[in-house]
Amino acid sequence: MSIGNSSADDRPSIGQALQQARIDAGLTVGNISSTTRVRSPIVHAIEQDDFSGCGGDVYARGHIRTLATAVGLDPAELIAQFDAEHGGRPEPSATAPLFEAERFGSQPRRPNWSAAMVAAIVAVVGFAGFTLFRGGDEPSTEAVGDAPSAEASSSPEADTTEPADPKPDPTESAIAAAPGDKVTIKLTAAKGRSWISAQDHNGRLLHEGVLEKGDSKTFTDDQRIQLVLGNAGAMELYVNGKQIKDHWKTGQIQHLTYTKGDPEAG
Repeated sequence: MSIGNSSADDRPSIGQALQQARIDAGLTVGNISSTTRVRSPIVHAIEQDDFSGCGGDVYARGHIRTLATAVGLDPAELIAQFDAEHGGRPEPSATAPLFEAERFGSQPRRPNWSAAMVAAIVAVVGFAGFTLFRGGDEPSTEAVGDAPSAEASSSPEADTTEPADPKPDPTESAIAAAPGDKVTIKLTAAKGRSWISAQDHNGRLLHEGVLEKGDSKTFTDDQRIQLVLGNAGAMELYVNGKQIKDHWKTGQIQHLTYTKGDPEAG
């Protein structure tokens, strides 16, 4: 199952758009496969507009969305192009007749008046026996007097908890004064666009995608941050408030790891 350029316009095919965006970000198929977990043969096939190995249109749409996000394209546009070239999404099956049959097939249950009468008689007999056993004593109100009133518990003075203020985004001054018990990294695409990936010490993905020229991202973790820079020569990097001045080249891919002791710790 493969597709080519649409006859309606001169826009590139889905595979061509994904391949060109990957090349522009300075990434290889292996880089994309390792970060998206889409196998390299599948990535190669999709870039050739061959979706037969995806296992169906549903999986093909999922792979397109994942790859587009990784290289900085709009997934919605590519998926809409895929649907237009493959007949669109299947219509959901009608389920109304099933519900109608179930609703009209069941008969309403009649109330069980015999059981209700027995329950009422048992309740009356039980109440009469309880009254005789108590000997007509007045119910004690001591516990009621000691209980706090609902009015007092719901008064504004009883609840002194204030909502916490939202945490502001890190600024350059905050990065310069980064605490020593954390690792703080700021990335700026100073000289051009670049694909970046950042993970915390547990391997959880903090960010993945293309950083356009002039844009910045800041990451913080208690122990360690792992970075992948697709165009390292275009990036400006600050670690714990100090600039890392390595002479990386344009288009060079760098895998970096920094801890809360860096850059002194190397």
